[in-house]
Amino acid sequence: MGESKRRKTALGEKYGQEEKFISWLPLTKKQADDAYKITTKGAWFGIGALAAVWFTIRFIGPAFGWWMVE
Repeated sequence: MGESKRRKTALGEKYGQEEKFISWLPLTKKQADDAYKITTKGAWFGIGALAAVWFTIRFIGPAFGWWMVE
């Protein structure tokens, strides 16, 4: 418990508050981690959507257009 008291006196008012990700940016480490997780999921969703669109245009589209060839 001595270490805890020493840390509390050293930090003063900042004791118990979350640490900032970047000192000048009002963003905590947890908020930055949450944003990273959201953007990672969004990127994977985008990759999946891109693959689905590519597959549709490359394979399914021409399969429906074979009877329209003159």
